[in-house]
Amino acid sequence: MKLFVVAAFALFAVVAAQDKYTTKYDGVDLDEILKSDRLFNNYYKCLMDQGRCTPDGNELKKVLPDALKTNCAKCSEKQKSGTEKVLNYLIDHRAEQWKNLQAKYDPDNTYVNKYRTDASKAGIKI
Repeated sequence: MKLFVVAAFALFAVVAAQDKYTTKYDGVDLDEILKSDRLFNNYYKCLMDQGRCTPDGNELKKVLPDALKTNCAKCSEKQKSGTEKVLNYLIDHRAEQWKNLQAKYDPDNTYVNKYRTDASKAGIKI
């Protein structure tokens, strides 16, 4: 019986951990990436399937569709604030890349329309 309880608890821990995206890459310096054309373009090319991906770029590319569908429900607070920072930067400084990313990940403007009010409250102009 004790073995069953331990096994059930272990299974619950695994399932609960899957309810959130990994925080393994939360230490990535977004400011460094955004101020460096080389680094920014590497991530952009990764997301657009035009270049190689770093491990954190691969993770972003993997979870991005689900994060869009669920309004980042599985994101940590750091991931949510990082998302706002990157969106603001893209819209304000990289309009062409923003348009291309939008065309790839939200071709019907489903998510732009869905999150327009939330974005506006966060100061994001979409």
